[in-house]
Amino acid sequence: MSELIALSKALFDFVKKESAYLGVLFLALLLILKIVFFKDNFTVLVKYAVSLFWLFILPGYSAMLYWREKIEFVERIVVGFAVSAAVIGVFSYYIGLIGLNIKYHIFLLPLILIIAGIFFASKAKVTSS
Repeated sequence: MSELIALSKALFDFVKKESAYLGVLFLALLLILKIVFFKDNFTVLVKYAVSLFWLFILPGYSAMLYWREKIEFVERIVVGFAVSAAVIGVFSYYIGLIGLNIKYHIFLLPLILIIAGIFFASKAKVTSS
């Protein structure tokens, strides 16, 4: 029972640290968008940042959680961004060929990739360092 408590505390600490990193990344993305699109309304920029975060960063980050022991946060974000863009682009094309309307792709595909990434990350063997 004490192992389970220690594991959940370690998991809680990991989620807390990674959530803080993701929050800082979101604010940095918002700041960059504000600098680049300085004439646009702030609510439009928040919408852009949330959409970029939802479509590319969160699915890529969760897909790379499987390698959380071997790859640092920044590397997981960079590689995950590319993986997410590729996977969502290819799946969107083929799901469109099947007949699913494109308006559902922006909700369905990132959610599937996030769930799959969390599922495989939970099945990964965690080594204590």
